Amino acid sequence: MRNYTLLFSLLFMLSCHTTQKTAVPVSQYDTYPVYEGTDLGMQYAPSATVFKLWSPAVEAARLMLYEKGDGGTPLEVITLKKQKQGIWETTLSGDHKGKFYTVQVKSEGKWLEESPDPYAKAVGVNGKRGMIIDLSTTNPAGWNNDQRPPQKSFNDIILYELHVRDFSANPNSGMKNTGKYLAFTESGTKNSKGMSTGIDHLKELGITHVHLLPAFDFRYTSVDESKPESERKYNWGYDPDNYNAPEGSYATDAFDGAVRIREFKQMVQSLHNNGIRVVMDVVYNHTGSTTESVFNRVTPGYFYRQNPDGSFSNASACGNETASERAMVRKYIVESVVYWAKEYHIDGFRFDLMGIHDIETMNVVSAALHAIDPTIFIYGEGWTAGSSPLPDAKRALKANTAELNQVAAFSDDFRDGLKGSVFDHKDRGFISGKSGMEESIKFGIVASTRHPQVDYKKVNYSKAPWAKEPSQTITYVECHDNHTLWDKLAISCEDASEDERIKMHKMALAMVLTSQGVPFIHAGA
Repeated sequence: MRNYTLLFSLLFMLSCHTTQKTAVPVSQYDTYPVYEGTDLGMQYAPSATVFKLWSPAVEAARLMLYEKGDGGTPLEVITLKKQKQGIWETTLSGDHKGKFYTVQVKSEGKWLEESPDPYAKAVGVNGKRGMIIDLSTTNPAGWNNDQRPPQKSFNDIILYELHVRDFSANPNSGMKNTGKYLAFTESGTKNSKGMSTGIDHLKELGITHVHLLPAFDFRYTSVDESKPESERKYNWGYDPDNYNAPEGSYATDAFDGAVRIREFKQMVQSLHNNGIRVVMDVVYNHTGSTTESVFNRVTPGYFYRQNPDGSFSNASACGNETASERAMVRKYIVESVVYWAKEYHIDGFRFDLMGIHDIETMNVVSAALHAIDPTIFIYGEGWTAGSSPLPDAKRALKANTAELNQVAAFSDDFRDGLKGSVFDHKDRGFISGKSGMEESIKFGIVASTRHPQVDYKKVNYSKAPWAKEPSQTITYVECHDNHTLWDKLAISCEDASEDERIKMHKMALAMVLTSQGVPFIHAGA
C-alpha cells in the first residue's frame, strides 16, 4: 500500500474521493479510435497555431482564446471541426504567441466546464488555461549544450529525494530565491554557522541524482499559485492537474507560463553543471480531481478505470486510478515522459504507485526513454493503495519486477526489516534490536535477487526473489511517506538514549549505502 501516515491518508481521501459513476459502458471505451499522430494539443508557429483535441464520443468542441491566464472574457470562440481518429481541430492564422486558451466539449447535450487541453505544455496561473508558447524562447543561455553528467551504470547511482520548496525555504538557507527553482542555481551559499547550503551541499554529499518530489502543475486547491508566499500552504505535489507543465508556485512569476518553464530548465542546467542528474517524481496513476480533472472535462470517463457498477475504481486511495492499459492513456503517459526527457533533459523518472500501471505500459515507457538515452533511470513503487479491477498478473507490482525491462522497484522488505513496520509505529526492526529479521536484511543486502544463503521462508514480505539484477531494487529505509527514520526510532525506542539512536541511524544508512541495490536517501537524513 501507499505509505501515507494515517492522518494524511484520511485528510487526502476526504478531499478528493468521489463515488460518481460514468455514463458510458466500460466496454465502449475499447471501440474508441486511436490517434496515430504525435501532435495532440497546441502546435505553435509564427504563421499559424494548430490545435488538436482527442475526444471521440463528444457531440461538439470549441476553443476559447484569452488575453490573460485568468479573468476576462474570451477574445474569440472558435468551433473545432471533427476529423478522423476522434480528433477535433482548428488552425489559427497569424502569430498568437502569449495568448491563453481553454477547450470545451459538449457531452450528452451539455457543455462541460472549460479547461486546458491535456497536452498543454504551458499554463497560466493555477493551471486554469493553456498558453500558446514558442518553447525555443524558454531555453536559458547554453541550454543546447547542456549534457547529462557521466554515468557508468545504474549500480553507481545514489538517489537523494528532495522537495523543491524545502531545499531552500528555511530562512537560514543563505539563499535568495527561497522556495523556488532558481535556488538551485545559487552557489557559494552558507548558513549562519558558515556551513555550505544549497547546491554546494548537494555536491559535498556525493550523491549522483536529485529525486524531485512532483514538480509538474498540481491542483490550485492545495497551493494557490497567485499567492504562495502569503498563504504559505504546503503540498508534496501528489495531486496532478497539468502533467506537461511545471508547477507555478516554485517560479518567480506564476502568471507567465514561459517563466516557470525557463526557470525549471535553469534548475536542471545548474544541477547538470554541478555533476548531478535530475529525477522527476511522476504521478500518472491518478489525478488530483476526478470529475473536474482535465482528462474528464475533455474525454469523459475514458482515462479512468471503473468498477463493474460504473463507479470509479480507487487503487490510489485518492478517488480514482488511471487506465494505463487503454491505448490513448498509454500513449499519453509515454509521450509525456518522452517530452520531459527531451525538452527538459530529465535523467530519470520515479513512478508513484507504479503497481497501478500495467506491465506493458511500463515496458513501453522504458523502451521509449532508453531509445533517447540508455542511461535514463526508471523506478517506482511496486504496490497500490487499494484494490484494482486490473488483475495482479498484469500490473507492475513488486512481485512482477522480473517482467519489467530496466525498471526498478522499492524494497519495503529491507525498509521495514531495518526499522520495523511503517504501519505499526511501535514496531522495531533489525537496527533497533528486533530478532528474526536477519533473513529480511540478507534479502535486502543482495537486492532482492536470488542468493543461496537467503532463507526466503523467513523474509518478512517477499517469499521469493523478485529482481533480475541488483539495479532493479531501490534500497531505502525512509522517504517522504510516514515517519522519518529518526522519528520512527524516537517512537519505537523510547527507552534508548539519543546517542544510541544516533548509532542505530548511522547503521541503517550505512546498510542502505553498502548493499547491492540502488541506494535512496531522504533529504535531511
